[in-house]
Amino acid sequence: MSFLTKGRLCDPEFVTTVRNDLARIAELIRHEIDQSEEMFHAMVNHSDTPGTRLRPVLTVLAAHFGAHPGAWQVTVAGAALELMHLAAHDHNRVADVPMTCSNTSRPSNRNSNNLAILAGDHAFAIASRLSSRLGTDAYRTIADTFTEMVTGQMRETCGPARHADALEHRLRVVHEKTGSITAAAGQLGATFAGATENEISRLSRVGRLVGTAFEVSDDILAIAGDHNEYNMQPSEYLPRGVESVPVLCALREQGPDANRLRELLADPVDGHHAAEAITLLRSSSGIDDAKNVVAGVAAQAREELASLPDCTARRAISTLIDASISRHR
Repeated sequence: MSFLTKGRLCDPEFVTTVRNDLARIAELIRHEIDQSEEMFHAMVNHSDTPGTRLRPVLTVLAAHFGAHPGAWQVTVAGAALELMHLAAHDHNRVADVPMTCSNTSRPSNRNSNNLAILAGDHAFAIASRLSSRLGTDAYRTIADTFTEMVTGQMRETCGPARHADALEHRLRVVHEKTGSITAAAGQLGATFAGATENEISRLSRVGRLVGTAFEVSDDILAIAGDHNEYNMQPSEYLPRGVESVPVLCALREQGPDANRLRELLADPVDGHHAAEAITLLRSSSGIDDAKNVVAGVAAQAREELASLPDCTARRAISTLIDASISRHR
């Protein structure tokens, strides 16, 4: 939310309204989870972390293009989509090493994996229950979003086909797995607030692009960011980072460092090998290439945004797009 008080956005009343809208979404999520068995209550902690708020922010900002930004349906849609994201987050905890469709889980991970799957399934169930309040069209939109998101998860798990471009494959995964939910956030927020069809379509596209930009930016921060800030070790980033955009860009290089990096990442890495891999990644062109990817996606988002009416919400989304770049400088 700090982006709202920076740059070109200096409307305290608007900022307060958005904060209140987001608070209603967070409260609804807590309320729904509180109705569950106590073992599921830990999911509330996920919903309170800064990295999980992008979808509610997009839902709320998109709603301010319509005449009824405070409509109750906007709150319900924002909560349902955030719960879908939380469910995907739980499912992502299942695989901490690169996998293919033929892999099986290690016995030592099986119990924690089962718990993560069940927690994610429960979050999906709550999201579905909330979606049922929104009518047939919105329910279909959320179901289609779920389908696309799971397709992205499956594509990520199976990996690229033989001879396919690994970077293009990764970007398609991000487009589906992450972009689908942020696209729905823009679409449903605008729809329930009474925006025009053109505004709804454009805000859906903007949402997908913003989600994609932030996901790739996360990939960059996982490698080039301050690991102490996240209280994680380099080895914890690399299992998923092997298929991330900056890593794939770095692996396209030639030379001794690139060859050594390929050698290190051929198998799961830990300890000093992880530290060496991080050092090689940071010194490669992969980080800058990934930043260029983010900049390109952000430029597409700005182009879509420019066709929308000039208003405080548009300026807020523009500032959000800027944040997808500035956060990894």
